[in-house]
Amino acid sequence: MNEKWLKKFVRNCLLQYGRDVDEFPFTESEWADLSHKIILEKQKQPNSDLYEIVHDILYEYLTK
Repeated sequence: MNEKWLKKFVRNCLLQYGRDVDEFPFTESEWADLSHKIILEKQKQPNSDLYEIVHDILYEYLTK
């Protein structure tokens, strides 16, 4: 999975939740954790839509 594309996709999803990544950027460890979770979940559920996986993971991240 292309990391640059994934970052842009995550950024756009976060904007829907009202969080501006440019204003509140992820640390390297936060990004590594999020991208790792997204990739692992996609591998576990190859037939699932990436859009749903990313939104589920970001929702969990934002509400913890």
